[in-house]
Amino acid sequence: MQKNLLFQNKKLHYRVLGLGQPVMLVHGFGEDHRVWDFQAAELEKRFMLILPDLPGSGASELNPDVSMENLAEALHAILQEENLDTVAMLGHSMGGYVMLAFAEKYPDMLKAMAMVHSTAAADTDEKRETRKKGIEFIKTHGVHEFMKASSPNLFSGHTKQYNPGLIDVLINQYKSMDPAALTAYYEAMMRRPERKEVLKSFARPVLFLAGEHDNTVPYDQMVQQSGLPLLSYLHTLHLSGHMGIWEEPNESSFILEDFIKNNVL
Repeated sequence: MQKNLLFQNKKLHYRVLGLGQPVMLVHGFGEDHRVWDFQAAELEKRFMLILPDLPGSGASELNPDVSMENLAEALHAILQEENLDTVAMLGHSMGGYVMLAFAEKYPDMLKAMAMVHSTAAADTDEKRETRKKGIEFIKTHGVHEFMKASSPNLFSGHTKQYNPGLIDVLINQYKSMDPAALTAYYEAMMRRPERKEVLKSFARPVLFLAGEHDNTVPYDQMVQQSGLPLLSYLHTLHLSGHMGIWEEPNESSFILEDFIKNNVL
């Protein structure tokens, strides 16, 4: 079911699928809720899924305040609209940053979290410079050229060799995104603080789903952070880069379903 609500005087769009334990799937940078399509098709058989388009992505309008904290407030608004007191939350990449901002303010609303190719670390100086270059590239060349230039780096060498068409699907699916939203997300990610303490203090289960060949969130970083929560699980996708939910969709879906089933129900 497609739904909309008014969040800070802007349209906020999301989908609700299935029945059962509520699970929110939060997309990342340069994506919308469709990035979870394969997992949603499997998980909706067992759970109630809430799939938001973050403000500025998909069918949701961009808010003036683009920060991880305010994006987290958008998620909170959806849960309030659905009269949900608790939820399991899965965050891919930037979606994990938003999820941690949510967990910092509303920890009791989360039954479990899954860090899907994501990190609690703040940007390094090198990473900030890369994002600044990305902003200039978007302003100069547009979103389509940016997606063509940046998307291949999200995938493993295995995917590039044996399933290169997957990269084209990603480019074509998101080539028309709002450039103002992408630059605002980049700026917000550069400003976001480290949230390792959120992982340390979180009293419920945390899953880390990592790509062995991830160039965006290095595998070693996810392994190290998996030791921070009181109760955590680490699963490695050996053929994946940053897009394991696309590169190894069956394995990703099985891991996520198993985590929710064994730690939330």
